[in-house]
Amino acid sequence: MGPIGEYLVSPFVLRALLAVVLISINAGIAGSFAAFRSSTFLVAGASHAALAGAAGIILLHSIGIWLGVDPMIGGAVTAVLLALLAAHAGYAGRKGDVDTAIGVGFAFSMAIAVLLISLIPESATKVWGILLGDLLLVTWGDLGLMSAATVIIAALFFAFRREFLFISFDIEGAKAFGVHARRYNLLMFGLIGLSVAMMLKGIGAILVFAMMVAPAATSILIAGSVKRVITGAMLIALASGVLGILLSYFIDVSVSGLAAFLATAGYLATRSAVEYRSRR
Repeated sequence: MGPIGEYLVSPFVLRALLAVVLISINAGIAGSFAAFRSSTFLVAGASHAALAGAAGIILLHSIGIWLGVDPMIGGAVTAVLLALLAAHAGYAGRKGDVDTAIGVGFAFSMAIAVLLISLIPESATKVWGILLGDLLLVTWGDLGLMSAATVIIAALFFAFRREFLFISFDIEGAKAFGVHARRYNLLMFGLIGLSVAMMLKGIGAILVFAMMVAPAATSILIAGSVKRVITGAMLIALASGVLGILLSYFIDVSVSGLAAFLATAGYLATRSAVEYRSRR
């Protein structure tokens, strides 16, 4: 087995590949529904809310208050709370209210995260690890949390896919047909927030927006149905992550950065091709 073969079967690369599979499932499902609901900004807001929540748990641990809780659990709680706030603000279908709620939550979360980081300088590297992410540093414990969250997210999206699609494309029509739009809107936004939080350890708060939104946006440009959009987004995210891991053997840069760059570059290339064809 050559050097690259040894690299690909090393434990940290195998864990990274498993993380990419889980991230791809979340990007395909939650990312696509965020795009359908025109709430992709929620991904950015939830990621930074998760950062603040994780920093809070790390601070408690650093002063001796051991809660027995992984920082990502704290991140998931705050990400879901922000998502629920956005869902409540946007229930009436006012897009501006959703963006305002997310924007305020985004700024508030970042302020808290910065304050907490300044209070725990000896543990700041842990927070920066969540901010920047690193697929090659994912642990088996991280994979366990990501797997549990992904199973829950995928199961609930599958169980309520019709209701989620209805409120995503026509929330007023859903209300008129007697669908419990408020309930499903809260659930869908909460699941998107949870999905974002569980991706942070691998991809980081800064890059999660690119990895979750770009594959879905690319797939929407070329797919002809909801099922194909979701499947396409999963495959694009998976290809970006795997290719990023392979390229990291030859290029000594961040694997997460490579994966996010490839996902975003794929969107830009696809959009340019689609616009070029439409002009012909």
